[in-house]
This record gives sequence, C-alpha cells and structure tokens, in this order.
Amino acid sequence: MHKSGFVNIIGNPNVGKSTLMNALVGERLSIITSKAQTTRHRIMGIVNGEDFQIVYTDTPGIVNPHYKLHEQMMGFVNSALEDADLFLLVTEIGETFKNQEVLAKIIKSQTPVILAINKIDLSDQQTIQDKIAYWQNQIPRAIIVPCSATERFNVDTIFDHILDLLPENPPYFPKDELTDRSMRFFVSEIIREKLLLYYQKEIPYSCEVAVESYEEKEGVDNIRAVIFVERESQKAILIGHQGKSIKKVGIEARKDIEEFTGKKCFLNLYIKVMKDWRNSDKALKQFGYQAD
Repeated sequence: MHKSGFVNIIGNPNVGKSTLMNALVGERLSIITSKAQTTRHRIMGIVNGEDFQIVYTDTPGIVNPHYKLHEQMMGFVNSALEDADLFLLVTEIGETFKNQEVLAKIIKSQTPVILAINKIDLSDQQTIQDKIAYWQNQIPRAIIVPCSATERFNVDTIFDHILDLLPENPPYFPKDELTDRSMRFFVSEIIREKLLLYYQKEIPYSCEVAVESYEEKEGVDNIRAVIFVERESQKAILIGHQGKSIKKVGIEARKDIEEFTGKKCFLNLYIKVMKDWRNSDKALKQFGYQAD
C-alpha cells in the first residue's frame, strides 16, 4: 500500500505557516521573517518515504486585496482550496481568521482538516484550551493540534496525523525530488527575504526579484539578479549611503545561497525601476504570478 497526497497549508499572514512547512519538510524552502505577507507564490515541498509521498504546498497568507498582486496571491490560495487532499490550517493564539469566505469553503468541503494552533510557547494553558474549544466548535471534524513550529513542539504529531489521513495513491513526483521550484526561484526568494529583513515600511513590499542569469561552473555559480522597485526614491533607499545597504543585502544573501546550494557563488545585484508593477498585468505575468 502506497499513500500520496497534497497537503495544502493555509492561514493568515504571520502565523508561522512557512516555519511549520519548513519543519515538516526538513528543508528551508519558504522564506521566514517577522513581517506579514512574506509568501507570495505557492511553493511545494515534497517528503518521501518507502510507502508514502507528502506534497506540502505553502500558500500566500490570506489578505484583502489592495493590488493586482494581492489578487493573484489570493488566486494561489483559491486553487489550493480546490486540489487539496488534506488542509493544514495554521492559526495562532489571539488571532481571528481574516477571510470568512475562505474559512467557509474549508468548513463546507469534505476534505480532512488538521488545525495547527501555532506559537503556543507564547501563551498559557487556559488560553490554549479556550482556543481549542473555539476551533472545535468552528470545524467539528478538524483534528486540532497545539504546536510551536520554532520549538518543533508537536510537529511530529502533525506529521503522524497527516500520514494517517493520506489517501492511497502512487507517487505524484519522482522520489528524489524535493520541490517543484527551480534554483533560480529559491535564489530570488533568499534575496527577497533579506529585503524584508533589512528595510522598513513599504520598501520591501514594493520590491520584486528576478534572476536574470544563473551560470553554473565547477565549484562556483555566477548569479545576476535584478531587484525591481516602483519609484526612483525607493531605488535610492535600497542602495543606501555609498551603496552600503545593498552591499549588506548581497553579502547576507550570498551566504544563504551558498548554504542552500553547497557551493560558492558570485552574486551581482542590480536595481531597476518598474513603475506600479504590483498593478501591471504584464509585470505580474513576467514575475510568474499569472498563467498564460
């Protein structure tokens, strides 16, 4: 008997979805920062065993759209609602679900639900019990697991429940695959993570990263990446005084890229202005947010 299925991870921004997925996959595939809306794409992480294959998909955090970019991000969420074999719904203490329409679809569907109440290490026992009771009332069929992704508390319990609920299927992907995304994609995500970490307010949300060239040589990769911003003033902030800010981003991104690939890399960063790209169908298609 072989089990395979798609476990679609859904939740509000900033509830630790990406941290939990990375813990379950055992690899750092989704970027993690303290800022909301860090995940923009739908990212797969594949875990294989002798008699199972779990395909995790980390979806963007649920938002009320303000830009066409947000509409495309919610499109990834809605597609995840359609093709899931199992929902892993991630919440945390003290938050309410922002999009009642998405929640209603999950409640109405027959798809099994594991509800992870994350970050319980920041709460107390009574509050946790109250939250469990609240969600048990909201989704009676859900298996509710209080957890801490950063502390790896109850991550194995979630994994065991997933394994129990997986349907019988042959593997969907070759057994040696870890993800459906390319190395270029992960390099761009690593760079974007540094932008989220080192810049404040609107700046990181106005940025998109594209890897223009990725040349693999023996022992070293040569990478050229472009950071797109919406205004000249944002470009100046990214560069910083005497180029110190963008240099720091490049140094820190290069370290993580080398750790991810296991080899040295030369990383060249450039900044270009693409006005109002978050509301441009052409730009969103170029950056992989829209299908043909």
